[in-house]
Amino acid sequence: MRNAAPATVVAPTALSTDVHAELGAVDLTRTEWPGEMVDVGGRAVHVRTTPGPEGAVPAVYVHGLGGSATNWTDLAGALAPLMPGYALDLPGFGRSEPPADGDYSLPGCADLVIDYLEQQPAPVHLFGNSMGGAIAILVAARRPDLVQTLTLVSPAVPDLRPDPRRVSDLRMVLAVVPIIGRLVRQQLAETPAERRAEQMIRLCFADPDAVPENKIAAAVQEADERKGQSWASSALNKSFNAILQTWVTLPHRSLWSVAGKVQAPTLVVWGTKDRLVTVERAPKLVAVIRRSRLLVFNQVGHVAQMERPVAVARAVRGMLQEVQEGQW
Repeated sequence: MRNAAPATVVAPTALSTDVHAELGAVDLTRTEWPGEMVDVGGRAVHVRTTPGPEGAVPAVYVHGLGGSATNWTDLAGALAPLMPGYALDLPGFGRSEPPADGDYSLPGCADLVIDYLEQQPAPVHLFGNSMGGAIAILVAARRPDLVQTLTLVSPAVPDLRPDPRRVSDLRMVLAVVPIIGRLVRQQLAETPAERRAEQMIRLCFADPDAVPENKIAAAVQEADERKGQSWASSALNKSFNAILQTWVTLPHRSLWSVAGKVQAPTLVVWGTKDRLVTVERAPKLVAVIRRSRLLVFNQVGHVAQMERPVAVARAVRGMLQEVQEGQW
């Protein structure tokens, strides 16, 4: 893990985002933004770019376990009038190749994100979902000079309690059980793309039937692409183990302790129907992060940025307005 830079809080007046701009309309026919390979500290990382106002503070998006940059398509589009967006495919996911050193740890992923943020001209608005939320917490805590605001959507904070809502698909539940889980995840990797996409949608969305057909087709195509990547199964296994490791670490090194060091204004977003990380963790997180507020959506699952992109965008704009006015 790299040494943290001196703790420097970015002044609200440094924000250059036009917080009064109208949000963009979500184009449900769009399934992805264009992407390209970007050199990040000598590593090739696939980044999808959403165009936005020239000179505006950019958004950087970090996806969750088993996800990719496409998880941010709709939210990035809604926020495009306020800020350009850069959604990263983490190493071993999406179209990014695996790390050469095999390091899938959350601190290792945070190092990568930090390297990317250091290439930006100014501190950014950082977004993270699930595993990406945990990574974003690490980044914001270690390098407050790189993060103007932080938005966390169902971040993967420690939660080892059994949750009966996860039994909607027994195999997906067993996939998170040590020892057994490795075998089950291998079976899942060999499952046809259509079935895998269906399982993930059912697990992550509160109402899978509300997902548009073209989005389902895109998810199937992405799952099929993953099956052609020799490293995909290993990336999923090792990344899952990395999350689990942060959940069982000593208290003074846990994500809860790290979250207490976050200084950026933080919006925490959760869904009441989250089957992966219970919303019951949300009040504790906002109590730990000093400058944070909580937005809970009823009848929303693990990916609020995909299920309620416009509502999340409104909340982000509201945060930016209040930060600019010194009210957050």
